[in-house]
Amino acid sequence: MSVRLKLTLSYAGLLMFAGTLLLAVVWVFLLRYVPEVVADGPPRRPGSGPAQPHVPDRSDLLEAFVPKAIAMLAFLLLFSLVGGWLLAGSMLAPLTRITNATRLAANGSLSHRIQLEGRADEFRELADAFDTMLARLEAHNAEQQRFAANASHELRTPLAITQTLLDVARKEPPRDTGELVDRLQHVNTRAIDLTEALLVLSRAHQRTFAQEPVDLSLAAEEAAETLLPLAESHGITIETSGEQAPTTGSPALLLQVTTNLLHNAIVHNLPEQGTVWVTTGVHAGKAVLTVENTGQPVSAKMASTLVEPFQRGTQRVRTDHAGVGLGLAIVQSITRAHDGTLTLTPRSGGGLHVTVRLPAAGAQRS
Repeated sequence: MSVRLKLTLSYAGLLMFAGTLLLAVVWVFLLRYVPEVVADGPPRRPGSGPAQPHVPDRSDLLEAFVPKAIAMLAFLLLFSLVGGWLLAGSMLAPLTRITNATRLAANGSLSHRIQLEGRADEFRELADAFDTMLARLEAHNAEQQRFAANASHELRTPLAITQTLLDVARKEPPRDTGELVDRLQHVNTRAIDLTEALLVLSRAHQRTFAQEPVDLSLAAEEAAETLLPLAESHGITIETSGEQAPTTGSPALLLQVTTNLLHNAIVHNLPEQGTVWVTTGVHAGKAVLTVENTGQPVSAKMASTLVEPFQRGTQRVRTDHAGVGLGLAIVQSITRAHDGTLTLTPRSGGGLHVTVRLPAAGAQRS
């Protein structure tokens, strides 16, 4: 049976039970005042006055009450079935719209929205939650398609360069094979770096990591020590400060966050005499990591797009150490996987101010 029919029968059964119970109460109440048998009085003599009124007994009550009660129950049954059917249909109408929207989503149409009208009830909350889910799925699907297209383009570039170098070498063997090997090694290294970055990004999206205690201050110190030679080669000074910032998550992925942010701050800095500031601490129940650097001016619009995969500003061009365009995208993905937030704001004197906020150790995750 359909839900509508079940609701109709439930309404009808409840109403019939209530009606029968009411009639039973009336019947019992009447029996208290009606004698079972009424004795006949003395015969009336002519001229003795008006006739005595007839007093009904229980048999008379049964004859008068039962047919009308049966008719009333029959009417009540018909009324409850029709009314219950209409009422159930009216109540289930929003559910029908939600079901149709679910079928459209299952067939790949993520742009459809229920947009249920009316007062805020359980069906309205369910419809609004479903619309929110569809919006997120549509945005995620568009992001995945854009990412797949960009990743295909980025992966095709080193392969095309390798194929070109090999074709040229086949037609015109180079005199210095060492130069060809170096160029091929450089292109191959870049392809490997891109592939590893994509794997890290995929791992962060899937959240396939164990939760362990992590101190962001220690991760920042390790990243600064690792990238110190790169900073010195660029004439960049790294300054670390702050307090312990305990959180929970993947030590490897959170180290990747600090490393990517510090690497990005180094390679996108001033040509010389640049500075990178790294600070950690706990604020308002959040473990906070801040990486700030000098550099070329960055507009607020440009800063908002830098977390997109393979997005680079006009001043943030490729260099020998510029990475593959996934550094901040990886940071964004790992931060979200740890229930945190990533904020990028331009510095007034040039460069970026990047803040990562993660739930502090012991704080309840959302």
